[in-house]
Amino acid sequence: VHLVESGGGMVQAGASLRLSCTGSGPTFARYTMGWFRQAPGKDREFVARINWRGAMSDVAESVKGRFAISKEDDPNTVYLQMDNLEIEDTAVYYCVADSRWSVQPAVWDYWGQGTEVTVSS
Repeated sequence: VHLVESGGGMVQAGASLRLSCTGSGPTFARYTMGWFRQAPGKDREFVARINWRGAMSDVAESVKGRFAISKEDDPNTVYLQMDNLEIEDTAVYYCVADSRWSVQPAVWDYWGQGTEVTVSS
């Protein structure tokens, strides 16, 4: 399984970014996909998840109302729309995939390489 993320960058507080991630590989099929993030000196933190069909999704309380996870035509591609970014959102954002539904990072088998998001004042 191979996960490729894109869309990170440096923005000012209040701005928006959209991350995307596409999964591929001979065993990649009908996986739940999601996003975690890791800020400097902190543990990895659940951000959002969505099931393969895109019918079920949720986001962490810390980003609710500002972030949204979605899919469009390709069920193997997931998006994370991040609005009204705050300095505390600065982190490396990782795309994840697994057959299970969890908010625990240890459960997720497949991780992307990460994309950096930096929010400044």
